[in-house]
Amino acid sequence: MNRLDAVNDNEMGKQIARTRQVWQPRIGCALADEDARQIMHNVAGFFGVLAEWSQAERLEADNDAAAPASRKKTEVRHDR
Repeated sequence: MNRLDAVNDNEMGKQIARTRQVWQPRIGCALADEDARQIMHNVAGFFGVLAEWSQAERLEADNDAAAPASRKKTEVRHDR
């Protein structure tokens, strides 16, 4: 194992420990390393989907901005 792999393993171990610390009290049972890893994967996937939706909405809004805006016919009143 080279040093980079060891650093990555250490970082993953920290992330798993933090995930366990956050989620065990909420779930109410002990979490194995694999449980914590799956939770990390699912949460990351969830936020990835949210980011994709946000980007799609921004692109859609940009495309809508290129279309001519329809004007509502309203009466303007000038009191003197």
